[in-house]
Amino acid sequence: MSKLLISNARLINEGEIREVDVLIDGERIEKIAAQIEAADGIDVIDAAGKYLMPGMIDDQVHFREPGLTHKGDLATESAAAVAGGITSFMDMPNVNPLTVTSETLADKYSSAAGRCTANYGFYFGATNTNIEEIRRLKVGQACGIKAFMGASTGDMLVDDPEALDLIFRDAPIMVVTHCEHSPTIWENEAHAKQQFGEDVPMSEHPNIRSANACLTSSSFAIELARRYDALLHVLHLTTAIEMELFSPAPRSEKRITGEVCVHHLYFDESRYEELGTRIKCNPAIKSSADRQALIAALNDGRLDIIATDHAPHTWAEKDNSYFKAPAGLPLVQHVLQVLFELVERKEISHELLVDRACHAPADLFGVTDRGYVREGYFADLLIVDPDKPYLVQASNLLYKCGWSPFEGHEFSASIDTTIVNGSVVFADGKLSGEIAGQRLEFTRAR
Repeated sequence: MSKLLISNARLINEGEIREVDVLIDGERIEKIAAQIEAADGIDVIDAAGKYLMPGMIDDQVHFREPGLTHKGDLATESAAAVAGGITSFMDMPNVNPLTVTSETLADKYSSAAGRCTANYGFYFGATNTNIEEIRRLKVGQACGIKAFMGASTGDMLVDDPEALDLIFRDAPIMVVTHCEHSPTIWENEAHAKQQFGEDVPMSEHPNIRSANACLTSSSFAIELARRYDALLHVLHLTTAIEMELFSPAPRSEKRITGEVCVHHLYFDESRYEELGTRIKCNPAIKSSADRQALIAALNDGRLDIIATDHAPHTWAEKDNSYFKAPAGLPLVQHVLQVLFELVERKEISHELLVDRACHAPADLFGVTDRGYVREGYFADLLIVDPDKPYLVQASNLLYKCGWSPFEGHEFSASIDTTIVNGSVVFADGKLSGEIAGQRLEFTRAR
């Protein structure tokens, strides 16, 4: 690789914004300074008027490989991810076969090698019966242990109290949870069917996947984590009432942390009438008051990470009645533009955006030499043009599923350039064709 100089950038990093030049040598950042001379043989990107930041580390995606690749795969979705400013992702285990043995985990890493445009890591799935597999996990083999403490997409519900006890007691690395109480959901579904029959309106989704269903499960997960002093990260939180469970302490002092997803920060239940199953997800998008509570918790430190929960389905699958349409939506290609829109609305700051989408995932999962713009770190970088509008259309979508809940919406900012391990993988609205992704290194142990 030749050297690459990014000049005149407004760097958002480690709680401040400042004008810098950044010199990249090979895969890593060599120098950060107020001014760096462009010597012969150095390629230059002039970032004047644009923001430079670390690439986003998305701690929750469903890229659907293996077994569900008609919806998406590691190659297609990682390409869409870098077009959205994500340089590293952590993929979930509810695929086919499930990633619940050391063999299926190794197979998944083998299939990713040489095919991912972004850096990659994989979760190990918990079941009611695979505690011995979990006990044998070594630090670095997986980013975390995923426990579905609520029925969602895929057959991975962990509902045996004894199994959950053992998972939290013996997990050698972080446990991450999907928290919804299935019996509450099933009871709510029965009530909805009594009222509406099979033609349940989408507006009932946040009532069926209710705040109480979320709180019952997340409270139980936190109780287990405290009982066994486990590392716990609660995924895709959606309710105001759950925010009371989390601490605003610095994340370096916390063993229990929380994630919020971009669609729960952006949409509320008023959009079901317009968007219908396009925004059906688990846990559900809820009220405007819940959305505001999530924004507040993000700002005061109770929520630690912003992610996507990217979960594509084909339009033929989504274009169905309430009970037939699967939950999940594609998000990786527009996540940073959504977040910059929230900045423009003054709901969050640039510095907070970068902290929660880039720094925090690196810190909490122990990702080696990524998530910050620092000398010696891997050059996983993003340049954003805040003054170049971007209209989402079917023609510029890179998802295999071919649709987005944002179609027809014009964002005020555009992704200008994405760099992964020193290679330009996306620029001027196009993929470069460089397959630069590497396996992430995870160092955080229990």
